[in-house]
Amino acid sequence: MSTQTPAERHDSDDAATRAEAVADLLGDRAVRRDDHLNAPAFVVRPDAVRETLSTLKNDAGYDHLSCVTAQEYEDRYESIYHLRSYDDPTREVGVVVPADTEAPHSESGEAVFRTAGWHEREAYDLVGIEYDDHPDLRRILLPETWQGHPLSLDYDRNRPQIVPLRENANPLEPDTRDEQGTDTMLLNIGPHHPATHGVMHLEATLDGEQVVDVEPDIGYIHRCEEQMCQNGTYRHQIMPYPDRWDWGGGGLLNEWAYARVAETLADIDVPEYAQVVRTMSAELSRILSHLLAVGAYALDVAGDFTATFMYAITERETVQNLLEDLTGQRLMFNYFRLGGVAWDLPEPREAFFEKTRDFLDALPRRLAEFHDLLTGNEIIQLRTVDTGVLPPAVAKDYGCTGPVARGSGIDYDLRRDDPYGYYDELDWDVVTEDAGDNFARLQVRLREMEESAKIIEQCTDLLEEWPEADRTVQSNVPRTIKPEADTELYTAVEAAKGELGIYVRADGTDSPARFKIRGPSFSNLQALPEMAEGEYVPDLVATLGSLDTIMGEVDR
Repeated sequence: MSTQTPAERHDSDDAATRAEAVADLLGDRAVRRDDHLNAPAFVVRPDAVRETLSTLKNDAGYDHLSCVTAQEYEDRYESIYHLRSYDDPTREVGVVVPADTEAPHSESGEAVFRTAGWHEREAYDLVGIEYDDHPDLRRILLPETWQGHPLSLDYDRNRPQIVPLRENANPLEPDTRDEQGTDTMLLNIGPHHPATHGVMHLEATLDGEQVVDVEPDIGYIHRCEEQMCQNGTYRHQIMPYPDRWDWGGGGLLNEWAYARVAETLADIDVPEYAQVVRTMSAELSRILSHLLAVGAYALDVAGDFTATFMYAITERETVQNLLEDLTGQRLMFNYFRLGGVAWDLPEPREAFFEKTRDFLDALPRRLAEFHDLLTGNEIIQLRTVDTGVLPPAVAKDYGCTGPVARGSGIDYDLRRDDPYGYYDELDWDVVTEDAGDNFARLQVRLREMEESAKIIEQCTDLLEEWPEADRTVQSNVPRTIKPEADTELYTAVEAAKGELGIYVRADGTDSPARFKIRGPSFSNLQALPEMAEGEYVPDLVATLGSLDTIMGEVDR
């Protein structure tokens, strides 16, 4: 199965009909069309953003604000709101909002989609667009004292930056004990703290022992990965970067996100055999990530190092050995290539298949042990059942995806809903849980490993029987790739943490003019205050761990 353009994936007449329906719905709020490869796009006035987004969400069913991309041209700035439907992510539309070069600003969409809050803050921080009526427009990845906007055209890279160390203050009120004996206190968790799962700082305001406000303070490892990708070439230099967005093991899934967008831009087919290899390796990568998530969660919640955590690490070693045999690396794989994969399965193939089957045969017993140690554990249940509850409507409002969304009963998985690779040829199920609490998210990850094992087993069967003459691992790809200027595309895959999307705008050269990364952990983490407020500090730790955030894709 080859990588297909949206026009090939979906009936063109139906897509055109939907686009016309959106145009009629928007009326004169749409100044003109500015279509992208994946979706129709409509240019709207900077003062009509909220009304436009509200109409598309409430009247047209585009209830998933997947990403917000900001960029600067020579004559204007632009914000692009990438909208999808949770029921059918192939129903997509873009809202393009131009802004003046002298004082770029437009209306905020945060009142319609809460997830726009962080996305617009990032756009302001890195590009310099201001959003009117935004409830908290300040920098998010860089310190407040930073001078300039790194992704703007006139950014002075040589300007010295001074970042003073300032005392943190209670964001609600001074630390006091009032006449009723109520305490308010600011508690700093991190940035160097094992419960933050990376270099992240939580500013938690407590009333007694209850959390009344919590704000994730991110950006400690921001490396401007988007600018680094914009400096690289499509063909050779970008592919190694996606592995670094998820050092938990999900790197192959991230590589697929870039492969999918670049192959669509350049109209590159992928051989069927290579698609099966990709699918098998991607699900091994997903298991690698989920094993770390559940093992570390046992450590967070119950302090279980000697049993569950070490069991998870032991199983990870087995998966890492398989992936090392396949890719040559244990974590930073760099195995995908545009048009396929770097090389075929290791020789002797029979030995690789035997090791894979040994792992698959042992996994059900191991997962049963994990269920005994975790889901059947009274301490885990007391700490996770009915804590960190995330209602499905709130999850959608914050753009949550992956196990976080599926733990709230949202049946959304791009492997099935926007098929790529070989997923639509295989027999597997999307896992959901309805409770929306910390326990549900843990269950989703454990059960998803079972489904990944089903996929890997089917891929192994196919690869074992594949005729040797047809084992093409990579199609013929031009040495230099130069998509047509002003071609724009947003596409995504189902990564370990959720929807990992990439927007690319081409300018006719062999490097992207704009490369925007939509990390699922970025949107999932934004929902933390909704889940933690009113609960206790130990609940906050359990809730943060249940999100399975990875700071490489949050900060980028």
